[in-house]
Amino acid sequence: MSKTTILVVEDDTPVRNLITTTLKTHDYKYLTAKDGASAIMEASSYNPDIVLLDLGLPDMDGIEIIKKIRTWSNSPIIVISARSEDSDKIEALDCGADDYLTKPFSVEELLARLRVTQRRLNFIQTQVLSTSSVFINGKLKIDYAAGCAYLDDAELHLTPIEFKLLSLLSKNVGKVLTHKFITENIWGSSWDNDVGSLRVFMATLRKKIEKSPDSPQYIQTHVGVGYRMIKVE
Repeated sequence: MSKTTILVVEDDTPVRNLITTTLKTHDYKYLTAKDGASAIMEASSYNPDIVLLDLGLPDMDGIEIIKKIRTWSNSPIIVISARSEDSDKIEALDCGADDYLTKPFSVEELLARLRVTQRRLNFIQTQVLSTSSVFINGKLKIDYAAGCAYLDDAELHLTPIEFKLLSLLSKNVGKVLTHKFITENIWGSSWDNDVGSLRVFMATLRKKIEKSPDSPQYIQTHVGVGYRMIKVE
């Protein structure tokens, strides 16, 4: 099995060395870039499996790099940044990042984020290889073609909006979807009242698929940012 290749985009030498040493120790292949221009060149030349991206680079903002990479690649991008405001996280995720890790971070947390991302990659590859239009995650099953969802083989009685929400989350399993992304895909807009409606529909959806809505197994809330469907082992 080939090793996962990770592009590390970081201009801070000590941080870059910490990341690359960690990757080498845990049997990852890696490439490095110290600025935006070399990051884009490395990403386009080698098509890495995962990109670890600092937003504060000397020649361009990391948001622009995300936008450029997304014009040709769907490789997961994990932002690693000292910017901790929700608005920064939301902007990065809306532009195409898959996850956001705030500095300072622990080596253990970085490795955990990489493992989650790898599981999502493996899951997506499995889904692509399958010709079935059925999504299965734990005891949850979604038949996209039939417009039906099941839990423990019992059909769930979902409203059209609830089914659309569940389908959107499942097709991006493991990825944080922002309020803006979800509302634009469900309602075609992202007004404040749509976000309010989203919270209401999400609450009713959880009551139908979660044994304990207060301790969700399938849909995780990222406060102030959005929601993520968890890949159930």
